[in-house]
Amino acid sequence: MNDRRTLHDWFSASVAAHGEATALEVAGRRLSYAALDALAGRLAAHLVTAHGAPPRRVGLLASRSVTAYAGYLAVQRLGGTVVPLGPGFPMARNAAITAGAGLDLVISDGLVPDTGALPAPVLRLDGVAQEDAAEDRAAVPPAAGSDPDALAYILFTSGSTGRPKGVPIPHRNVSAYLRHVIPRYGLGPGARVSQTFDLTFDPSVYDMFAAWGSGAALVVPGAADLLAPVRFVNRARITHWNSVPSVISIARRLRGLTPGSMPTLRWSLFCGEALPLEHALAWREAAPGSVLENIYGPTEMTVTWTEYRLPASPEDWPRPANGTVPIGRPYPGQEHAVLDASGRPAADGELCVRGSQRFPGYLDPAENAGRFYAYEPGSGRPARLYEGTGPLTAGHWYRTGDRVSELDGQLVHRGRTDHQLKIRGYRVELGEIESVLRQQPGVREAIVVAVRGRDGEVELAAACTGAERDGGELAAAVAERLPRYMVPRTVTVLPELPLNANGKVDRAVLAASLSGGPA
Repeated sequence: MNDRRTLHDWFSASVAAHGEATALEVAGRRLSYAALDALAGRLAAHLVTAHGAPPRRVGLLASRSVTAYAGYLAVQRLGGTVVPLGPGFPMARNAAITAGAGLDLVISDGLVPDTGALPAPVLRLDGVAQEDAAEDRAAVPPAAGSDPDALAYILFTSGSTGRPKGVPIPHRNVSAYLRHVIPRYGLGPGARVSQTFDLTFDPSVYDMFAAWGSGAALVVPGAADLLAPVRFVNRARITHWNSVPSVISIARRLRGLTPGSMPTLRWSLFCGEALPLEHALAWREAAPGSVLENIYGPTEMTVTWTEYRLPASPEDWPRPANGTVPIGRPYPGQEHAVLDASGRPAADGELCVRGSQRFPGYLDPAENAGRFYAYEPGSGRPARLYEGTGPLTAGHWYRTGDRVSELDGQLVHRGRTDHQLKIRGYRVELGEIESVLRQQPGVREAIVVAVRGRDGEVELAAACTGAERDGGELAAAVAERLPRYMVPRTVTVLPELPLNANGKVDRAVLAASLSGGPA
């Protein structure tokens, strides 16, 4: 289907059909579709005034506020591209993203006071978002025409070179995604959708536009609510839940996940990291009226890309050897191949993907080299690595870096083929953390590994050589450059790193040493 709808088109259709229905509940405010549309229009007017014309790319330095959501829609109304920045990120990282994306300006809700380091004008719109419509005389600009090939948003992910990589996603990709997920999850007026993800994390696109593209209400929890998800679900009467599986760990630790404790839930989606079967069972018992799905997808494939719906009876659940719920099968119209290190089909190998949700390539074309394959299924010829020369076409397969196998026709995630992993749902390139550590005075070598914390969750630990500094100081230096979820729990200074028989750093031995036991 040749869908020409933009994100704003999806939203405006719901404004026309469900104007008085609730569109957004956040920070004690409730806005109907008509009210949210009017506010987004007024914010769009301020953007045009500040820039002198509709801006092309706009950073969004706001989170869980009316300004954040109305600002996102204001940029979409103008035909611009949203680039979320992290209010909790070090300003140096936000500055690098601002420069890398070539932002025209940045919207702020005023919660981050020190924005002077950003290489783009910063426009505070929190005051405008609180004004009464009658008091704001700014002329609302008309909505831009639909361009399905224009970029809806750009997200920046962890990069092995030490700088974040920009992933641009066109409207066409998001429309293909929304066409599938909205009917699959029965979204529409009356549905109440959770919004647990930061805007820098692409499942937030599902939360916002699967809700706003169907006439449902987007219900945003506060920071404290994320520590008590059951209480939030019941107080807010959530019908559609979406989060990382680690939220289940939090609820179980606080003994809040009791059988039958979430009667309003109809759908429960988990993504961003592996979903252990025991976590899924605990959630299923707490929400017995909810259909539970595990969904998967790299940012490059537009939010999520595969789905696995757990059978109603736990007795019928699959039992992969790694104890996790399968990631299932690709969405309709998407293609996948499982290839070994030589580029040939394999029962256990790297997941390579293409289809209408595949991104067009990284913002910096140099990042595309080595990340795609040219491959003809059934030809008998191995996949050829894309070296960055020649055009990158829709026929190229994106290499996810995820290792998968099949169980009863369903894909099972087996980990990463490289040194990248997920921490609390965020994709983390260990090489980026190692790069920051190696830049510290006196550090010669730096290795970061994943270890199991006391609560069983994955944590980061680092080891350095050559440094005559305290490990705590090195961790603090990392915290000045990288988000909190990328800061190692410990940094240990060693005289030398353990090596294997091939002379390479033995990460398994190092992980066992840093964790105090087997990796």
